[in-house]
Amino acid sequence: MQKIIITGGAGFIGSALIRYLINETNHHVLNLDKLTYAGNLESLASVSSSDRYSFIQLDICDQQGLDKVLNEYQPDLIMHLAAESHVDRSIDGPAEFIQTNIVGTFTLLSAARQYWEGLPVTKKDAFRFHHISTDEVYGDLNETDLFTEETPYAPSSPYSASKASSDHLVRAWHRTYGLPVILTNCSNNYGPYHFPEKLIPLVILNALEGKPLPVYGNGQQIRDWLYVEDHARALFKVVSEGKVGETYNIGGFNEKANIDVVYAICDLLEELVPDKPRKIESYRDLVTFVKDRPGHDVRYAIDARKIEKELNWRPIESFDSGIRKTVQWYIDNKDWCIRVQDGSYQRERLGH
Repeated sequence: MQKIIITGGAGFIGSALIRYLINETNHHVLNLDKLTYAGNLESLASVSSSDRYSFIQLDICDQQGLDKVLNEYQPDLIMHLAAESHVDRSIDGPAEFIQTNIVGTFTLLSAARQYWEGLPVTKKDAFRFHHISTDEVYGDLNETDLFTEETPYAPSSPYSASKASSDHLVRAWHRTYGLPVILTNCSNNYGPYHFPEKLIPLVILNALEGKPLPVYGNGQQIRDWLYVEDHARALFKVVSEGKVGETYNIGGFNEKANIDVVYAICDLLEELVPDKPRKIESYRDLVTFVKDRPGHDVRYAIDARKIEKELNWRPIESFDSGIRKTVQWYIDNKDWCIRVQDGSYQRERLGH
């Protein structure tokens, strides 16, 4: 039984990880989250009453606050997910991404190092700092290659550049100070409790309301889709069994063009919600091609053979099974979707 600090645990991936840890393990979890627009404690309602779960509202840029929490909670593991994560928002306002993703990671590393250096030997040897990152740090791919753990970094957006910077900081703290770190870089996540600025929830909710389904450019940008609950399993596998200093790429083995993802959602809605809003013959009729995002990478695809070979992890969900579960969840949880949109974001386009 270990004590785990999760930063960003009220976010999409963080909340899935916490639900997994509380439901499937006997570990104790402390959720540190600033509760920005994308942080939502409702995503943790099913586990919030557990005596193994606790929450503190804290900005990872708050050095004093972090020092106090680490000294009082005495974690065995830190899993760092707190980040600004939306590419379009990073185009509109990069400063917040630099502050949270770079300065925040530096601040957390500094606090973790100070805490770790003061631990007794047995606890010090067992401690891990797990940094959760993205495949977007690798930049664009051609039609055939895959991102491996050795792929050079070539970030394209302010978001991916800020995550690349944080990855480098984590590796530097390992090499320079000996902090026992592990890194993971994941492909595009999807699933329940996803804030509706991202492609899949945005398309589902707009379609249910008969609103246009905006598709950037020609819709041929390719992403590798990973069901968020598969990702949560992988993260726990890595922090429990991964080798210190190593990086593990986590992918869904599900390459799809954006337009095909949108069409798959439309076709599922035809089956699950045949009574369409307003007078449209087909949900596909709502697809609207819009001007492409600046600096939009054409293709991401992860080679996840290392985590499969070394840690025996593979995704359980195929894209077909995962997208069906996801669409059904949004149909069944419209109230959650309404409540998380607090007025600051109304599914308008960002990042022109």
